[in-house]
Amino acid sequence: MTTSLTVDLDDSTPPYEQIRRGIVTRVASGSLLAGDRLPAIRALAADLGVAVNTVARAYRELEEAGIVTTRRGAGTRISEGFDTADLPTGSGLDPAVETYAAEVVATARDRGLPLAQLVVAVRDAIER
Repeated sequence: MTTSLTVDLDDSTPPYEQIRRGIVTRVASGSLLAGDRLPAIRALAADLGVAVNTVARAYRELEEAGIVTTRRGAGTRISEGFDTADLPTGSGLDPAVETYAAEVVATARDRGLPLAQLVVAVRDAIER
């Protein structure tokens, strides 16, 4: 797994989030399955060239979301019993939100509305 997981230190996305997203993406695509063991925190940190706490935070967030389970002596494994359709997307968005946004953008395009203004209008609506 570590060979396909990377962290881009020049990316504005925090490294722990890049790790979390990478694992979520692999679970959603089926390249990581329920019961698969993830690398030990220290080993993954060394492979990726990041601090141990960075990987620990990513694993902790994955555990809080129910995507992984950590047991002393057994390591961190992909959890059993959740539907991959319920996973956030690689971007971290709820799939329902991402689908709705795609529909709104498609409708705006069909009507010839400027997408840049759509972004501003959504931000303004959120702030109200």
